[in-house]
Amino acid sequence: MASSEVTSALQSIAAASTGEKTTLYSSLLQQITSASQNLAADLNAYAQSLLDDSLGVVGLRPLLANFVEHFRTIKDPDVKIEVGEKVVELLQSKGAGQYEEQDTQIKEILSDSYEENEDYRKSAQTLGTINLESTQKTLTADDKAKVWIRIVRCYLEEDDPTSAFHHLNKVKNVIYGVTDKQTKLMFQLSQARIHDSQRKYLDAAQAYYTMSLEPLVDEDERLQALSAAILCAVLAPAGPLRSKMLAKLYKDDRANQVEDFPILEKMFLDRLLSPAEIKVFASKLQPHHLAKTADGSTVLDRAVLEHNLVGASKLYNNIGFDQLGELLGIDAEKAEYHAAKMLEQGRLGGYIDQIDRLIFFEGEGSGERKKGHAERVVGKELRKWDANVQGLAEEVEKATTMIQNQYPEFYASQMVH
Repeated sequence: MASSEVTSALQSIAAASTGEKTTLYSSLLQQITSASQNLAADLNAYAQSLLDDSLGVVGLRPLLANFVEHFRTIKDPDVKIEVGEKVVELLQSKGAGQYEEQDTQIKEILSDSYEENEDYRKSAQTLGTINLESTQKTLTADDKAKVWIRIVRCYLEEDDPTSAFHHLNKVKNVIYGVTDKQTKLMFQLSQARIHDSQRKYLDAAQAYYTMSLEPLVDEDERLQALSAAILCAVLAPAGPLRSKMLAKLYKDDRANQVEDFPILEKMFLDRLLSPAEIKVFASKLQPHHLAKTADGSTVLDRAVLEHNLVGASKLYNNIGFDQLGELLGIDAEKAEYHAAKMLEQGRLGGYIDQIDRLIFFEGEGSGERKKGHAERVVGKELRKWDANVQGLAEEVEKATTMIQNQYPEFYASQMVH
C-alpha cells in the first residue's frame, strides 16, 4: 500500500489546475524515486493516478516519458517487475496505441528485469507483445530483428528450440534488410544453437564453423565456436557428409588448440574409440546431448557406435555378427541392426549375408539411400551371373566345335535328328 505522504500528494495534484499538474507530477516522481521506503507501492499508486487523470494525450506523453526515465534507474529487478507489469496493464486499458513508444520502452525494461531474475520465458513473452508493425513510427529491419533475436535467445535459454525456431523464421523474412553486423552474428549463432538443440548436428557443426571464421568475433569466442563445431561433428550420424565435415575441421590450423582435438583426430582417421575416451568426452556435454533416444541409448552412444562400425569396415573385409557385437560392446542382433541401417542409408559400403551371419565391407558408403539388399543383387551379383552364363556358353561352343572337327560324321547325324 502506498505511503500516506504519496497518497496525500496525489490527492492534492488531482485537485490542482491542469496547468499545475505537469510540474507537480514531475516533482512527486522525483521524491518517490529518491526517498521512498515502499518504492513499488508508491510508484504503482503514482502510475494509477497519472493514467486515471483527465490529462490529454499531449500532456500525458511527456509525463510518461519522464516516468520511463526514472523507472529505468531503479536497481531492484523485483520492484521493476511489480511496477512494470502494473503500468503495462494500465496502458493497455488506457489504449497503448496512443503511447506506443513508452509502452515499448517499459516492456524492454521489464524484459531486462525478467532476464536478471533468469526468468527467460517471461522475458520472451513480454518482448513478444511489443508492436513491431507500428503505424506511428517506421521500424527498420534492424529494429524488428533485434527484438526477435532476443526472443530467440531467451527461448534457447529455456531449452525451448521449437518456440525459438518460430521466431527465428520471422528474422529470416527481414535478414536481407539488416545492416547491423552484430545482429547478423546473433542470427547465425541462434541458427547454430537451434540446430544443436534439435539434434541436427551436421547443420549445427557447419553453422558453428562459419561463426568461428568470422573476423568480427573475438578470438576466444571464435575458438569456442570451433570447439562447438567439433562437438557437433562428433555427435553427427556417421557417413560421407560427416567425414567431409570432420576433414574440414581437422585441416583447420586452429583445431589443435581445441581441447577435443584428440577425439576429432581419431574420428577423422577412422580409429576405434575406447570407453575411457568416450567417458571423458561425455563429461563435457550438455543435458540435451545426453538425452535418451527411443532405444534407450544416448546420441553420443549412437554416434560412437556408428563411428566404430565405420572404423571396423577399415580393418576387416568381412566380420561375423558375434565378433562385430563384441568389438562394439553390444549384442550380435544390435550389431546387425545398426550395420543394416547404415548400409541401407548409404553411410556404409557393403552387404550382409544373413545365412552365414557375416557382414561384408566394400569401401566407402555412397551417401545415397539404397532400396535394400536386392539392389546389391541386381548390381554386383547379377553382373557376376551374366559373366558366368557367358563363360558357360563359350565352353559349350568350344566343346561343340571340337566334336565337329574330330567326329564330323557323328556331328552330322546328330544335327539331322
